[in-house]
Amino acid sequence: MISLVKPMLMYLYGVNAAGYVKRILVPSLISGQIGWMGATTCVSGASCVYSNDWYSQCLPSSSTATTRPQTTTTTTTTSSGTSSSSTPGLADLAVAAGKQYIGQMIDTTEMQNSAYMVIASNVHMFNQVTPGNKMKWDATEPSRNLFTFGAADNIVNWALSGGRQMRGHTLVWHSQLPSWVSNSNFNNGTLVSVLQNHVTTLVKHFSGKVKTWDVTNEIFNEDGTWRQSVFYKTIGEYFVDIAFRAAAAADPSVGLAANDYNLDNNNSKIAAYIALVKRLKARGVKITQVGSQAHLISGQTPSFTFMVSALNALVATGVDVAITELDIRIQLPITSAKLDQQKKDYNTAVRACMAVPRCVGVTIAGYSDKYSWVPGTFPGYGAALPFDENYKAKPAFYGIVDALKGITDS
Repeated sequence: MISLVKPMLMYLYGVNAAGYVKRILVPSLISGQIGWMGATTCVSGASCVYSNDWYSQCLPSSSTATTRPQTTTTTTTTSSGTSSSSTPGLADLAVAAGKQYIGQMIDTTEMQNSAYMVIASNVHMFNQVTPGNKMKWDATEPSRNLFTFGAADNIVNWALSGGRQMRGHTLVWHSQLPSWVSNSNFNNGTLVSVLQNHVTTLVKHFSGKVKTWDVTNEIFNEDGTWRQSVFYKTIGEYFVDIAFRAAAAADPSVGLAANDYNLDNNNSKIAAYIALVKRLKARGVKITQVGSQAHLISGQTPSFTFMVSALNALVATGVDVAITELDIRIQLPITSAKLDQQKKDYNTAVRACMAVPRCVGVTIAGYSDKYSWVPGTFPGYGAALPFDENYKAKPAFYGIVDALKGITDS
């Protein structure tokens, strides 16, 4: 016997423009989920109020349909569980200081964790979203010309339902390619066609929803030479022109970025990007931004002066910059002294963006250590994010707060 479950509308609990009651309306199920990958339960202090088979919402336990005044403060607790303090959300502070956003990277795995989503859904804390993996080539075109957008659509729809800015990540990258691309042995003309089709299809699908695309990702080696990707080896440098031109044609209003790591100091890789941006512009190719991933190591973070100099060197080519995947990993074991150093390092990185007028914002590579990519990639390192695995604010969080307020942590 087949049991049918009727879909209903669930609200993810939070603060909206009207007040306290609700934040995000999402399609879900009473039992199980179709499409929506986020929370379907109310947070503590709220109850799910049933209206009919198609509509329910989270309301304060002491209320039925009343609201209370909107607030822009967020209560946080130190990782040690000691005293708590109320502070404006990071996004509110960034906007007040003239930046567009403080954002987070997120994926559908995190969106299924209701406890994680309490902070992730707070638009006063994070008002921009970058998908971790669900827009990459292996996720969106696993077989040639067979496009799968379900997971990416879930992230985009959730982000936009809360008024967040959306970044597309990423159109062309040497990694996370399906084997039909990486091992294809396509000739130049065929790979050009494949590349154009992939970029055009993704950008058109998300047209009007994505603010800026990471068109290319990690195309240079540390010494400024070209990474020997399948695209470079088959097409040469002009694979970059082809990708940017296709993206610009598919959505003329979208921002177009080149994104990479180790752009935190004036070095050979930055010199390569400066030269590339100039060549692209000379050839009439639209490029509006360079993204600095900023995957850093606590205690080894470049100085404020060096980071500002690096960002300004990129800006001098006529593009905006952004910090796109910020995390600062700590060598294990964790100590209070290491957490204090991490606080200073986060403060330095965020202040660098604040000091550069054309740095549009900072995106953190997730907000909680629970879902950090660092331990699985860098053995012996961890605790790279501003909240711990239990979603408690670490000293690093307050380093960011200070930076957004113009305070230097020393």
